[in-house]
Amino acid sequence: MTRYPLIRTAVATVAAAGLLSLSACGLGGAGPRAGEARKTGRVAGEITFRTLQLKPVYTAYVQGVIDSFERAYPEAEVKWEDVPGDGYNEKLVADAQAGALPDVVNLSTDSFQLLADRGMLADVASLDAAAAKEYVPGAWEQFKLPGKGEGVYAYPWYVTPEILTYNQDLFTRSGLDPARPPTTVEQFFDYAEQIAARSGGRYAAFMADPKGRLPGDWQKMGVPLLNKAGDRFTFDTDKAVAWADRMKDLYAKGAMPKESLLKADDINQLYGSGRLVFGPGSPGFVKDIKANAPQVYAQTRVAGAVTGTLGHIGIYAQSLGIRKDTAHPDAAAEFAKWVTNGPNQVEFSRRATIYPSNAQGLADPRFADRGDGKDAETLARAIGAEQLRTAALDANTPVQWTSQVGDAVAREMQKAIKGEEDARTAVRRAEEEANRLLAAAGRR
Repeated sequence: MTRYPLIRTAVATVAAAGLLSLSACGLGGAGPRAGEARKTGRVAGEITFRTLQLKPVYTAYVQGVIDSFERAYPEAEVKWEDVPGDGYNEKLVADAQAGALPDVVNLSTDSFQLLADRGMLADVASLDAAAAKEYVPGAWEQFKLPGKGEGVYAYPWYVTPEILTYNQDLFTRSGLDPARPPTTVEQFFDYAEQIAARSGGRYAAFMADPKGRLPGDWQKMGVPLLNKAGDRFTFDTDKAVAWADRMKDLYAKGAMPKESLLKADDINQLYGSGRLVFGPGSPGFVKDIKANAPQVYAQTRVAGAVTGTLGHIGIYAQSLGIRKDTAHPDAAAEFAKWVTNGPNQVEFSRRATIYPSNAQGLADPRFADRGDGKDAETLARAIGAEQLRTAALDANTPVQWTSQVGDAVAREMQKAIKGEEDARTAVRRAEEEANRLLAAAGRR
């Protein structure tokens, strides 16, 4: 899916290299390991809690959550450490190599994939069987792993659903009805073609970046990413080829900024200057535009995410993983649940543009309030929450679609979009390279 998360870290080459050595040292591999933590019934002991880039803005909030937990469980003590986003995954790898992972660790999608797929996190569904009912089902399901049954390897924390943001003035200039935004990938492309035809080069429809659009677009179009066993990519299909051909055609017609294919432009700046019709699919983006480009914000409308004919959307989720061999599993599990409970997540949402993964928190009236129906930020919050409650939240990047796989697929799609390679060849080569990388990962 096209994701513009609140916080995003990339999986660097050094992290991948580190994980090769982890497997070589016996830390990798699937299934339970000897000495895996089991609860004792006593919430006690000192645990470490690592967060990702929350200081200093959220210091008071996080410390307040810790203090209230320690009051409720006086035999437990939480040692909090916060680390910068840059190099976060590399630090996780280094700590895993040294046997120094925190007891409770804040994970992005990338870092969850790095650790959970290699058996470094506790199965919280086994450790804490009653927890599932406390969370939005789609969020809880995010942290299962292919081939691991009903195991869940992190507690959902804050989430960001997809929404659609667009400039209604540019919609109207393009001969489109702002009250009828696109609902499928195919319709989104049809709108983009009309925008390109009417804009005269003054503005574009959306960003070209194939890594940002995939694999979400393919999932929404019904392209099968993987076989049932999850051990081979299978996206070399007519639908994927049609996607690449359509992207090539739209790119040639000016539906996307030319420079956005190969480098990361500032999408906020392009949208905020009135040169892009569709903005990032993130409620947080709406808040940014309100603060930094009020004239464009006045023309900004929001709607439910483009879902495709299958009705699927994706969410970006931060989570809390439990170190598999933590010495204090009761304290670690209870603290993770404390941080992610309804009241604490609602309070966090008042300070940051996030949504609770906790079902009780998402039921708070704050997330149903549409105000007068005209303010985009208020509507974005309500629309995002409604999608979290009702949509099929499964158009998400699978564990097998690593950063390396995404880069490899993007390189081939860039060639197809620029016309340097025909779409069918590009999709075939992309699948071949993706399967080579997947096989190499399986041999570690």
